[in-house]
Amino acid sequence: MTETLLVTGASGQLGRGVIHHLLDTLKVAPQRIIAATRNPANLADLAARGVAIRAADFDDAASLASAFKGADRVLIISTSELDVHGGKRLKQHETAVAAARKAGVSHLLYTSMPNPEPGSPILFAGDHYGTEQAIKASGISYTIFRNGWYQENLFMALPHAIASGHWYTSAADGRIAHGARDDMAAAIAAGLASGATASTTYTLTGPQAYTVAEIAALVTEVTGKPIEVVQLPDEALTEGLKAAGVPEGFAPIITSFDTNTRSGRIAMVTDAVETLSGRKPQPLKQFLEANKAALVG
Repeated sequence: MTETLLVTGASGQLGRGVIHHLLDTLKVAPQRIIAATRNPANLADLAARGVAIRAADFDDAASLASAFKGADRVLIISTSELDVHGGKRLKQHETAVAAARKAGVSHLLYTSMPNPEPGSPILFAGDHYGTEQAIKASGISYTIFRNGWYQENLFMALPHAIASGHWYTSAADGRIAHGARDDMAAAIAAGLASGATASTTYTLTGPQAYTVAEIAALVTEVTGKPIEVVQLPDEALTEGLKAAGVPEGFAPIITSFDTNTRSGRIAMVTDAVETLSGRKPQPLKQFLEANKAALVG
């Protein structure tokens, strides 16, 4: 198979992970890989391995059209723009989809989120749902990866909870199956390199769903630090986050994660990571043990 594979956001953590798995796990020839990024200088190490590096700015349609030229399969990693009221990220993604169509890309892949349909409490869910709709309307065959929450996201809450002995949440008894970012990167890389042409949607999760109280108990087991889970209304959690120094525009986004968990919209556990990558996903306890020093501080 000689298809050319392009990864956007290649200097980000997920993008680098995908390219690592293409090269080192799947043994894809570097000459078949294009790494696209706003900052090509950040990818000198990949260039040294023979990967083609192209500049791609999601705010510049011409740069995307140029970057995508000659690529057969394009992975669009969702941008980090969280302009929840201005619609900037959705516009960026729509620009990328249009550029892919113009460039004659044969298969589009995209990193979305679980259950982004209208009604999601997640404040940026509309960006993902709108992008999925744009991809489906493009006429290009697609693979959509609905990435569950990363285990690494727990670094936002756990160090403070461990240090203070209190974990403030509004998630109630909602469950979530955090997955390792590297496991999802491996699954996405496998999908990108597979050559599959059917349009498919996968939801990527960790191997087991836990409540906040169950995660806290695991953390205590691993670190020896007791944590009391304190349930709050959404509004109180948002105000507490702001008081703790979280930027005013970002605090409601974090709260919306808990609202989403409470609603049961991210409680699913799938076998998609293992189906795609052939490897069993990392259990949460293993993640906590591996990162014990960083969590305790």
